[in-house]
Amino acid sequence: MRPATQLIGQYNVDNLLGVLGTLRALGLSLGDAVDACRHLSSVPGRMERVSVPGQPLAVVDYAHTPDALDKALTGLRPLAQQRGGQLWCLFGCGGDRDAVKRPLMAAVAEAQADRLVITSDNPRSEKPSAIVSQILRGLANPDAAQVEVDRARAIADTLAQAAPEDVVLLAGRGHEAWQEIAGERIAFSDRAHAIDALTLRSAA
Repeated sequence: MRPATQLIGQYNVDNLLGVLGTLRALGLSLGDAVDACRHLSSVPGRMERVSVPGQPLAVVDYAHTPDALDKALTGLRPLAQQRGGQLWCLFGCGGDRDAVKRPLMAAVAEAQADRLVITSDNPRSEKPSAIVSQILRGLANPDAAQVEVDRARAIADTLAQAAPEDVVLLAGRGHEAWQEIAGERIAFSDRAHAIDALTLRSAA
């Protein structure tokens, strides 16, 4: 008996094993426990699928450290291979935070993704262009990366360019419903922008 689930990533495999064990301990049959796993959904912003039939698969995740980004991309690679497409990574780095990780995240993304898009995260008081410049220092081939500091435009452009079989990771912000720019909190959802872009594409 093989459990089926819409959840993505190795950490969710570990979680599912825990769920199965707990359900069995509570008295459910193995068949019922496995069936329950089919109905599980991801936590918002944690390897969250955003899909429209016939379009690229967008995945929203909170990964904002080198290790978390590596795990997210590693977890998505088998899915991209299964779909026969490329794996994209769109990310930025937060302002007024640990700047040392910026080039490290770039190196991880370059190593694990087929296509790379550098954009803004929450720049806060820093200039988005300055953050992007620091990210680019971590790339062996910076000319291969696409750069668009406007995150909304970056998401729209990326999902317009991606092939239907591709997987696009939108990393760094996860469930956040706002973006911090120059002291202002502006309503912004990666998931909402991805839905808009995919819906527009499907209507074309």
